[in-house]
Amino acid sequence: MLLLLGCSNAGQQSSQQSGTEQQAKVVPAFAGDSAYAAIERQLAFGPRVPGSEAHQACAQWLEAELRRYGADVRVMRSTVTAYDGTRLPCINMIASFNVQSSNRVLLMAHWDSRHISDADPDPSKRKQPVPAANDGASGVGVLLEIARQAGLKSPRMGIDIFLTDVEDYGAPDDWTGSHDDKQWALGTQQWCRQPHVAGYRANYGILLDMVGAPDATFYREYYSDQYASDVVSMVWQTAARMGHKQLFIDQSGAGITDDHVFVNQLLRIPTIDIIDTRTAGPGTFYPHWHTTDDTLDKISVSTLQSVGDVLMQLLY
Repeated sequence: MLLLLGCSNAGQQSSQQSGTEQQAKVVPAFAGDSAYAAIERQLAFGPRVPGSEAHQACAQWLEAELRRYGADVRVMRSTVTAYDGTRLPCINMIASFNVQSSNRVLLMAHWDSRHISDADPDPSKRKQPVPAANDGASGVGVLLEIARQAGLKSPRMGIDIFLTDVEDYGAPDDWTGSHDDKQWALGTQQWCRQPHVAGYRANYGILLDMVGAPDATFYREYYSDQYASDVVSMVWQTAARMGHKQLFIDQSGAGITDDHVFVNQLLRIPTIDIIDTRTAGPGTFYPHWHTTDDTLDKISVSTLQSVGDVLMQLLY
């Protein structure tokens, strides 16, 4: 009997170990270098300013990539009005995986480039468009790699990847007309009024904005905590368990008017913003924000990898 009991215990331990190994294999490996390559490809088009040739060409490439990964892709084209009255083409894209599931997560990033580098230290460059390596392309790069992995191994929950347009066309500080928070995130506001699915719902949403700098710091963004503190805690605790405390800093940060604010207000989907903000230095954001220096050499594969690893852990 003792011998049989010993064999039984050994069998249970072996089974538990096997179960642990199986769990470890459930989460696909995020490839930071693949996300980096997707950023490089976006920048190769030039600044993706709404209405430009680069904007149109990049839109076609993004749609083709998402379809190549097996997503159900919906492209929503509309026209929106900027702060100065300019009418702009808006191309929102939603790529869905596991469409049958009602248990869904919304992942977001804006793919457009700002039309002016109004924060550039060189006044002669402030009318030039932003290359937008970090402020736009980094979040898209991470989401494209997640889409690639979802195409290879479908998660049990449904994923909706929303690449939102005309996010960064807000009024500069020296604009003499009116200033309003609603001048930003025009594509997201348009989608909130007319979602790709009538009555669209998701359990929660995560927005990625400026997630590629080597010295990035992600604090608990103020509006995220106001609208969805439990989601913030879930993400930051997951990051801590995975060894990313230095990146996902569990302290209150600045309040940023970003796409997530409108998703919370208009659709009541608890949505948070993973955004690089700073507590030291001259500004709130990454030093090359809204400048001509927001270029590929400012992107870290290691940072992309950490963000992607955390999201994959949550999704799978």
